Amino acid sequence: MSGAMFDKKRLLTKWSVAIKIAPILIIVIVMKFIIHFLGYEIMDLNALFTSVVAGTIFLLGFLISGVLTDYKESEKIPSELAASLESLYDVTYKIYKGKNSDTAKEFIIYQKKFINSLNDWFYKKEKTPSIIDKISGMNEFLIKLEKEGIPGNFITKMENEQNNIRKILLRTHTIRDTNFIASGYAIVEALGVAIAIGMIIIKIEPFFESFFFTVLVTFLVTYMIFLIKDLDNPFDYAAHGETGTEVSLKPLNDFSLRLNAFDR
Repeated sequence: MSGAMFDKKRLLTKWSVAIKIAPILIIVIVMKFIIHFLGYEIMDLNALFTSVVAGTIFLLGFLISGVLTDYKESEKIPSELAASLESLYDVTYKIYKGKNSDTAKEFIIYQKKFINSLNDWFYKKEKTPSIIDKISGMNEFLIKLEKEGIPGNFITKMENEQNNIRKILLRTHTIRDTNFIASGYAIVEALGVAIAIGMIIIKIEPFFESFFFTVLVTFLVTYMIFLIKDLDNPFDYAAHGETGTEVSLKPLNDFSLRLNAFDR
């Protein structure tokens, strides 16, 4: 049963963009049939229209190449963030076990709360200034540990990981809240609508050949527009969680399980 559920989930994830554009395709199909039977196919297929389609495909390629750069970088973020958090925990745990430090123990508990807040932040249940303040809140523990005589190399290591966590989260915030070339989206969306309308009113004989290319071209252009928009925000977990094109948070989730296993 679990295997079947997993396969179903994987299938839905794979075709999530196609499911999103299904209503648009249905509208285009219905309109094509209506326009055909009413005899309103008033435009003939010409080289100018095919050039518009080719130009739109070129623009889509330009947009997706730009978006993929950020997406490839985003794929590394959860694992890099998990590595910094785990390194911070490892140093703190060594101090706790080696020096029997109450401050180190309190710091580990603070890290457990922090990673829960981090999960809320990814799902937009917590604001960015709040999570940044919690990173700065680690300074109180570092100051106490320094006063306890903990060797400077341990403190320096924790400060470096603290700084890495802050940089990664600020980079994630920038990627998540910045759209790639909004004016580029505008022109591609306008061309997509124009192409769909053009395919509806173009007369190609026989009709089913016209119908086939109308659905195919509309599907291609619409699918690529939606795909690019999804790729443009690989951290959009707030609506549907880790589905579709969102970057997997598995490294963070796995570390959270290990950290929560710490015995107070």
